[in-house]
Amino acid sequence: MSYDRTVRVDTDFDTTVAAVRDALAEQGFGVLTEIDVTATLKKKLDQDIEDYLILGACNPQLAHRALESDRDIGLLLPCNVVVRRDGDQTVVQALDPGTMVTLTGLPAMEPVASEATRRLDAALAALTSRD
Repeated sequence: MSYDRTVRVDTDFDTTVAAVRDALAEQGFGVLTEIDVTATLKKKLDQDIEDYLILGACNPQLAHRALESDRDIGLLLPCNVVVRRDGDQTVVQALDPGTMVTLTGLPAMEPVASEATRRLDAALAALTSRD
């Protein structure tokens, strides 16, 4: 089972991170959390890895609708978006919102997941059109 929505772009890491933030904002998502995995692993384990950032993106209206259907869905919120280097490209990945439906089995979650998927796909598509 695939659980990600992924695009690859030829722009550098910092440019891509800025573009991801803009594309998410255009789709009504704010970034609530940010984990710099590269810096964390260097600091805590003295390990070097490629540029790797996890953004916790949230669309408040969609989050509210999801929580109204299932309070436990908070375990899957916010929507994680990963920006990481892979060779000469930057990879942008989002957790597929359909995972919420698959894991909960709740039909009420389907319209929320569909809307979140549409918005995340639009954000990812915007990145490839800027490339």
